[in-house]
Amino acid sequence: MLSWQVGAVKITRVVELEMPVVYSAERPFLAQATPEALRKMPWLYPNFVDEEDRMRLSIHALLVEAPGLRLVVDTCVGNDKVRPSLIGKKPLSTNFLQQMADLGWTRDSVDTVVCTHLHVDHVGWNTMLEDGKWVPTFPKARYLMGRTELDHWRGEKDDKDTQEILADSVQPILDAGLAELVDMDHRISPEIRLTPTPGHTPGHVSVMIESEGQTAVITGDMTHHPCQMAHPDWSPPFDSDPNAAATMRRRMFAEWADRPILVIGTHYAGPTAGHVRTDGEAFRFDA
Repeated sequence: MLSWQVGAVKITRVVELEMPVVYSAERPFLAQATPEALRKMPWLYPNFVDEEDRMRLSIHALLVEAPGLRLVVDTCVGNDKVRPSLIGKKPLSTNFLQQMADLGWTRDSVDTVVCTHLHVDHVGWNTMLEDGKWVPTFPKARYLMGRTELDHWRGEKDDKDTQEILADSVQPILDAGLAELVDMDHRISPEIRLTPTPGHTPGHVSVMIESEGQTAVITGDMTHHPCQMAHPDWSPPFDSDPNAAATMRRRMFAEWADRPILVIGTHYAGPTAGHVRTDGEAFRFDA
């Protein structure tokens, strides 16, 4: 498992799924990211694009241990949930919780959960199936949910998939009284705060970590793959506002570039973290 130390804060990656993405013109993940286009960025190989020109993606949670705080950022897909648009017809059955326990992170030891947004692969382990009911996975945690984000998806009444996600992964948290609705610039602790990065979704946030003169950022889905550093305008079809998302990527990459800011990609395959460097009129990722 990968981990990083940022001052007094330790961040550890726990992987639920890793997957290669084969380019498809019919259903592209990133329409412009053809094998030919990817080969023009040799710095992507072999960590982020494999020898068959497939983009490598990871679905993982990040465990953040700060003074007086145990925080889980993004809770992946989760077991026992039917998510055909992402994982096919068969629900996952992984050892995700055991991986956490092996690191000393029991369910009861987590005191805060943050989801950068409320898409399917960021809320799954909010809950787990117990005696036929969805119950909070981390029963002693406060779940910080963006007020703007929740209001938006609640309004998508005709989106069956979204309403199912809310029903099994969000509503049980609200019913249990564990949810805390927060603003997009909410401060979690002296070392950790949310920062607004809308575009992928209306209420999307990233997580800033600042401790003892060191800085890191957990991106969430304001970026999905390092190739977007060279091409911030490359937006996946599931960006709510592709133009706003592209503008946000360019702004944040420029803000982080050539500075000692550790960038931890929420879907970046291993080694997952690195630094943004200016590269001509755009950027590259030094893992």
